[in-house]
Amino acid sequence: MSKLEIKDLHISIGDKPIVKGFSLTINQGEVHAIMGPNGTGKSTLAKAIAGHPDYAITGGDVLLDGVSVLAMEPDERARAGLFLAFQYPSEIPGVSIANFLRAAVQARMAEGEELDATGYYKRLYAKMDLLKIDRKFTSRSVNEGFSGGEKKRCEILQMAMLEPKVALMDETDSGLDIDALRIVAEGVNAQRAGAAAPGILLITHYQRLLDYIVPDFVHVMYDGRIVKSGDKSLALELEAKGYDWVKQEYATSQA
Repeated sequence: MSKLEIKDLHISIGDKPIVKGFSLTINQGEVHAIMGPNGTGKSTLAKAIAGHPDYAITGGDVLLDGVSVLAMEPDERARAGLFLAFQYPSEIPGVSIANFLRAAVQARMAEGEELDATGYYKRLYAKMDLLKIDRKFTSRSVNEGFSGGEKKRCEILQMAMLEPKVALMDETDSGLDIDALRIVAEGVNAQRAGAAAPGILLITHYQRLLDYIVPDFVHVMYDGRIVKSGDKSLALELEAKGYDWVKQEYATSQA
């Protein structure tokens, strides 16, 4: 069973500490939602784990199935089984979705193993149908000219095709209307139902996403670390009361 272990992680941008001792274990098939005020380090956490060069890990470790990923390049982390769904997916002009995903899937295969083109397209079309993505999109450049909802569905399509061990989902619900949110959530939930269900770290500001992708655990991140954990009911409490009470509890605990 796959497992991601984040151990006492410290992350800085330049000289500024952002994440200050974050620890969490995500087992295969579990969904951990991370909520918290703006600026507390949620997106920094996801990008640093994925290997973004702008974020310096100054302490702690990240282990995927017992192996540290911190010395790996971003593409090595991806091949090892990490996946990052971006809050703002980038456009890749001139690279079609079909060719982009084919190259990504091939890169995950064992050396010398060849991709079966017929099987690849059969699987790709099945995933596209699930996410209600027109099959004509296979010839379009990745995310170029896409709406916000189309970009997010394309991110989940990538996740479905790559079958990661752990998926880091950074505010996947941002910019989505209710219909697009439901479709994206259905795509994620379909992957949760499989035998190789990934562990998911789901970063969000709003509990509405958690109505569709019901988490096993909800954590509140504040001052660069987890300060409170619970189940789905914690997200509902945050929606009703905001974060001030969590900040006050944390301040009291630190006094």
